[in-house]
Amino acid sequence: MSGLPAAASGLHSSLLTWWADRGLPPWVFDAIWMVLMAAIVTVFVLLTVLFLVWVERKISGDIQSRVGPNRTGGRFGLLQTAADALKLLTKEDIIPECADRPIFVLAPFLVFVPVLVVFLIVPFGEHWIVKDLNLGVLFVVAVSALPVIGIFMAGWGSNNKWALLGAVRAVGQAISYEIPLILALVCVVVFAGSIRIGDIVSAQRDGHWFITRFPLQIAFLLYFVAAMAEVNRVPFDLPEAESELVAGYHVEYSGMRFALFFLAEFAHLFFVAAFCTTLFLGAWDGPWLPPALWFLIKTYAVILVIMWVRWTIPRLRIDQVMGFAWKCLVPIGLLAVLATGLVAAVWGVP
Repeated sequence: MSGLPAAASGLHSSLLTWWADRGLPPWVFDAIWMVLMAAIVTVFVLLTVLFLVWVERKISGDIQSRVGPNRTGGRFGLLQTAADALKLLTKEDIIPECADRPIFVLAPFLVFVPVLVVFLIVPFGEHWIVKDLNLGVLFVVAVSALPVIGIFMAGWGSNNKWALLGAVRAVGQAISYEIPLILALVCVVVFAGSIRIGDIVSAQRDGHWFITRFPLQIAFLLYFVAAMAEVNRVPFDLPEAESELVAGYHVEYSGMRFALFFLAEFAHLFFVAAFCTTLFLGAWDGPWLPPALWFLIKTYAVILVIMWVRWTIPRLRIDQVMGFAWKCLVPIGLLAVLATGLVAAVWGVP
């Protein structure tokens, strides 16, 4: 149980011993323990999403010379997001008569659950990771690709031309930007010599962050741009472009089902920033402050930059989005992989 927090690991061992002394099967305890860990991760993700929505509203207000939330929850509107979440929970759940009901109902869960699962490998500290998988990077790539299936199901199941067009855009965009994102990950894996998250972090100890090593600066920029496209953030929000598609693939959704799409978007935003911190910014590495605090500071710094980009750069056209991926990012990614291989072969991995 080395992947669990230190305190949790000791508690797990003590409870497991107590459980075994009573002749109860260990696998039942392990199942209960994993459910408990999943519940803790879920609560953390939900609270993080509520905070991120409030932060984005405040940042967008400042950038556009507006006030932002300033009523519900006092002067700074701290409870505005909670009030909106409560409103969505109590709204009527409407399913169009012409919709494919099973697909329509299932789609939001297929979008939200994979985003929740990838948080199991987020390293908040040396011992603050639920499971440090040996195939951690591959696990992230595989699971992160699943939400696009739910998005396409939402567009198809809605039986709405705007929703279907948004879903088709989402699939094309995800496939296109997945390639430069994976090329960026290959550069990191070459330098770390492992696809295990713990090994990647260990290779950056004592300030030797990958973002300071050539040519991983290029890989960082590739990851940053591709990650924004994967999360459908402006200027890459063509799957739900309000000015063209009303709301895109979730135009027919309301109430809690719409909230799941909203939760998945902001949870995915936090994850790509946390993964960026893990790959390039040394994860929890830093002086004086507690490791988990360093990790959160770096993660929120990346999130603030992503939000800054969203509220300052206009939306691109769909042909520009696709062309930028295939004509610009993919060639740069291939050159970055080549440069990384040459550096590792000629000078060795620092």
